[in-house]
Amino acid sequence: MEGLSFTKMQGAGNDYIYINGFVQHVSNPGELAKRISDRHFGVGSDGLVLILPSGIADVRMRMFNADGSEAEMCGNAVRCIGKYVFDRGLFAKELVRVETAAGVKIVRLLFESGAVCGAVVDMGEPIFAPEAIPVRTTPEIAGMHRIAGHPLEVAGTTYAVTALSMGNPHAVVFVDDVDGLDLERLGPLFEHHPFFPQRVNTEFIHVLSSEKVRMRVWERGAGETLACGSGACAAAVASILGGFTGRAVEVQLKRGALGIKWDESDGHVYLKGDAVTVFDGVYPV
Repeated sequence: MEGLSFTKMQGAGNDYIYINGFVQHVSNPGELAKRISDRHFGVGSDGLVLILPSGIADVRMRMFNADGSEAEMCGNAVRCIGKYVFDRGLFAKELVRVETAAGVKIVRLLFESGAVCGAVVDMGEPIFAPEAIPVRTTPEIAGMHRIAGHPLEVAGTTYAVTALSMGNPHAVVFVDDVDGLDLERLGPLFEHHPFFPQRVNTEFIHVLSSEKVRMRVWERGAGETLACGSGACAAAVASILGGFTGRAVEVQLKRGALGIKWDESDGHVYLKGDAVTVFDGVYPV
């Protein structure tokens, strides 16, 4: 069969289609992402990831959401890229440097019985400056160094929102019950809220203890996903800022958990989780 060879991979249930851009060319990745991600008429995924040569790192990633929009990066996808390049012999190293639109991320591979089972990603420092997230600039917002517990009206209800960037924009909302949320209704209202000029990923969090939280996430351009690595980082940072948890947080998701540590020594956030190959295939084009 003629077409594009691909690999489907997932981290904590956050699944993407990966294409080796060292040997294949995709002329219109945004359009391909929409077609290949369709769970009824395509392969089915949260988006498309191209693994490409880089002039400043080992590899470069370009990531496209299921709606065809390009995103800066994804913590779950970065882990899977580390596994992909190691398993296929592109780079036989335990530390893989991945260039993203949000900077170079360092991926330290984890092994079990000699095989890559996951990774720890240095996600860098969280970004709090309102103009860098970004959020809509007003005189009140412009004077803030950090947006934590900010009142935001959505569909007639006022929510306390903590906004930050992990290389992509996030809004974290603490709730008493994540399972009871009507996320199909709420998610798009947050994503397209005028307060977030580039749209936003929204994490709804229930604090379980000083070490654990539960999360549901509405991803910009993808809808509700089973996991979001950068979103888990944002959730942990917001939980730490709010005094709800310590510096190490387990973020529980629908189909797994991610370990987050906000290191006091360097200010960086570290994301630990699995990386799993689901299957290989060829997509007709």
